[in-house]
Amino acid sequence: MSTIPYKIYLEEQEMPKSWYNVRADMKKKPAPILNPGTGKPVTKEELSGIFCEELAGQELDDTTPYIDIPEEIRNFYKMYRPSPLVRAYCLEKKLDTPAHIYYKFEGNNTSGSHKLNSAIAQAYYAKKQGLKGVTTETGAGQWGTALSMACSYFDLDCQVYMVKVSYEQKPFRREVMRTYGATVTPSPSMNTEVGRKINAEFPGTTGSLGCAISEAVEAAVSQEGYRYVLGSVLAQVLLHQSVIGLETQAALKKYGIKPDMIIGCAGGGSNLGGLVAPFVGEMLRGENHYQIIAVEPASCPSLTRGVYAYDFCDTGKVCPLAKMYTLGSGFIPSANHAGGLRYHGMSSIVSELYDQGLISARSVEQTSVFEAAQTFARIEGILPAPESSHAIRVAIDEAMKCKETGEEKNIVFGLTGTGYFDMVAYQRYNDGEMTDHIPTDEELKASIDLLPKIG
Repeated sequence: MSTIPYKIYLEEQEMPKSWYNVRADMKKKPAPILNPGTGKPVTKEELSGIFCEELAGQELDDTTPYIDIPEEIRNFYKMYRPSPLVRAYCLEKKLDTPAHIYYKFEGNNTSGSHKLNSAIAQAYYAKKQGLKGVTTETGAGQWGTALSMACSYFDLDCQVYMVKVSYEQKPFRREVMRTYGATVTPSPSMNTEVGRKINAEFPGTTGSLGCAISEAVEAAVSQEGYRYVLGSVLAQVLLHQSVIGLETQAALKKYGIKPDMIIGCAGGGSNLGGLVAPFVGEMLRGENHYQIIAVEPASCPSLTRGVYAYDFCDTGKVCPLAKMYTLGSGFIPSANHAGGLRYHGMSSIVSELYDQGLISARSVEQTSVFEAAQTFARIEGILPAPESSHAIRVAIDEAMKCKETGEEKNIVFGLTGTGYFDMVAYQRYNDGEMTDHIPTDEELKASIDLLPKIG
């Protein structure tokens, strides 16, 4: 070890050469995605009209446990991977807890989040297929930033539909995307048929990820040489994000640490699924047991208050149907500041794991989340993204329970990104202007009642 640079040593020891597909170890697989026209499982040929061919194959593959990471992608990963697994000594001391707290920090790259792990893979497959460009949606802006960076690397055109509330609240995130050459449009827009329809139905809407997805898909299928790429929810994205969990698993094993609890924020499921997949695999194979907690905003509680049913993945109802925990594709969440968690549903993989009881879920309110974010920033020196701060909130809560009981639990959480482009949100919290919104049962019922009648 002393004869080679430490970073190269870490790359060789911890950075995976393959992605892990947790579906291969699941006895009960996630339900197949359906063609909304026929009601039958989609084929690779049908998906290839929307996604790159290689990605369509990954989306439908639920039997191959490990899929090799192409060398070009691994070489790109080496710029920022393996990402740090950090013990939060200062936070432990401040909380006076016997718990040991670790976080996997995914903000150590230019895009500022875990999203680059899948963005570079999807851009690579688009370039390999000879496409002109890709279209996508983005909520808080991390995914759009990551994809614009990846497309710039492979010289691809990148068109981003950004949720309107984030477009307005986060102008600097928008400008980073434009700096990398992306075209950024606030969604819902008047550029697409589905955008015009949503604006007519919901005048003055601040948008949602479901709206932006619909517009991006329409833009992709209406332009020759373009495909749609998605930053969360899909199986292919969780597959790429498994590098997070595989590195975490390798680092913990190196130091003989067994986590008792693994915590991640949950919007569409990409970072959570990527972080926990290898550990869930151990559980499915009967090798270990862990407590896994998905944390979502109380304003958009798909797991904790949604229903497990087939639903459209987008508000405009142009995407395939997926069986997932959902609030209904017509649900428009309040304009909370965790833009990346403003999605009406949840990954089919995460949903099935939750339904089987392999993971649990909690919802937390926005002001409580920012209180935890501020605490973490002051003590650990990193300003966390609002999305990541949902996991911080529950990690702190669990560490305080250990203080009460005297248990020395090992708590691991995903710090998915930095919050340096989220200063409007921090300003509103610091000025006492931030409020909590929890949808009523009647509000949720109104959208859930409109779910498609399938199965």
